[in-house]
Amino acid sequence: MGVKIFKMSTENHVNESILSEEIKEHQKENRIDHMTYLPGMEVLESDVADRVIAAMEAYDYNKYTAADVRRALAKENRTPEDFAALLSPAALPYLEDMAQAAQRETRKHFGNSVYMFTPLYIANYCENYCIYCGFNCHNKIRRAKLTYEAIEKEMAAIAETGLEEILILTGESRSMSDVNYIGEACKIARNYFKVIGLEVYPMNSEEYAYLHECGADYVTVFQETYHADKYETLHLAGHKRIFPYRINAQERALKGGMRGVGFAALLGLDDFRKDAFATGMHAYLIQRKYPHAEIAFSCPRLRPIINNDKINPMDVHEAQLLQVVTAYRLFLPFASITVSTRECARVRDHLVNIAATKISAGVSTGIGSHVEELEEKGDEQFEISDGRSVTEVYEALVAQQLQPVMSDYIYV
Repeated sequence: MGVKIFKMSTENHVNESILSEEIKEHQKENRIDHMTYLPGMEVLESDVADRVIAAMEAYDYNKYTAADVRRALAKENRTPEDFAALLSPAALPYLEDMAQAAQRETRKHFGNSVYMFTPLYIANYCENYCIYCGFNCHNKIRRAKLTYEAIEKEMAAIAETGLEEILILTGESRSMSDVNYIGEACKIARNYFKVIGLEVYPMNSEEYAYLHECGADYVTVFQETYHADKYETLHLAGHKRIFPYRINAQERALKGGMRGVGFAALLGLDDFRKDAFATGMHAYLIQRKYPHAEIAFSCPRLRPIINNDKINPMDVHEAQLLQVVTAYRLFLPFASITVSTRECARVRDHLVNIAATKISAGVSTGIGSHVEELEEKGDEQFEISDGRSVTEVYEALVAQQLQPVMSDYIYV
């Protein structure tokens, strides 16, 4: 098996230069402390976040050698130190070996199965000012929120494609997409799908418990970057600005009864090796603390957004993406790994043949995109790179002798 490496432009990474001087000055004067909880935010008595940050800050990826990488590859069960070596620059010459080892682990634990799903964006109102996101509250886009009737029509149309898992997303606005609204969407989804995931704003454990009662199975939260100082410069306003509340979201979700949690850094916002290491350590520590939890990774890279087409990943080419994905697989072989439509078709097909076990299909990141006659239409969060239908993705998997799976969970 040969490892294909693709090139990608990295012309501009995210910084505050895209903001007007007036907005920047206003934001600086009114910014809240990004490390201080706001009223109503649940504070956990947990050391997981502190341990993750300490491990990331101590991670010097330049100290690892080829011998460290070979030693990690030779093991059956890999430690955090092995994971650190596999993410280091010293591992790049061993991508073929990492890919083959990752493929063996994937086949051992998942067989040829690849799970299919699609995201459904039900609202794009947002109260956060994240300078890399198309939904940010200062971006002039068409906003929309689906009614319950429209949500049902969208879900019915998606279910007609044969998919049995859906990921429900909103912009991060409690006022426009409150917990009850999301809960009702979950109840509707239960009529059409066997597995329901959420990618919404972080909540308290009792709110996660309510959504679990409504039908939600798992929660995914992108930490974006685990570097607190960089996080502060990227999240200028809104509840998302509070770094510790976000980093503890997965643990609160598990305390609320969710059976699975997903982890991700947005690769390219900061030093991707440190962010990937922190993501892996976060998942590792959560799984050790909550052995019953189903663990999942996403490996998103930055994509262009409306009104700013200069946003691209910083130093994250396809070789580095492959390194991150295979390192996750070798470190936590039982974890699910999702490859999204942020990547093009050839990269996605390549990754599911090696280490990824979950793929989206028939994707739109806009509002009201699955039913043509809906009046509620909203702009997309980011540009997708793989617009294939459910049938096309299904056939691509079969062509690689992989087994598309629509659901792995049945309620009794």
